[in-house]
Amino acid sequence: MEASALTSSAVTSVAKVVRVASGSAVVLPLARIATVVIGGVVAMAAVPMVLSAMGFTAAGIASSSIAAKMMSAAAIANGGGVASGSLVATLQSLATGLSGLTKFILGSIGSAIAAVIARFY
Repeated sequence: MEASALTSSAVTSVAKVVRVASGSAVVLPLARIATVVIGGVVAMAAVPMVLSAMGFTAAGIASSSIAAKMMSAAAIANGGGVASGSLVATLQSLATGLSGLTKFILGSIGSAIAAVIARFY
């Protein structure tokens, strides 16, 4: 009699686990994981597009753009030249191509932001 009760209890426990696994309890973490992955991909794709829209291109700074205005202001502030390591120089460097480390950092930041946003849904 005790073995039968033990087996019945084990079957009931397994049934509860299966019910939870087939319900929305599993779907929610998968949706959050997908959101985090998509956030990382979007961040890596958005940076080059935003830089290009600002006028920072692989060929140089586009004329009559936000980048040109930034470069002009930086040159005036530095006595005629853009200082290496300045914001304008860094953005232009990023526009020529992202390194593997930069892509990793951008993806991580995008994923972290998406993870914070996903917690509210």
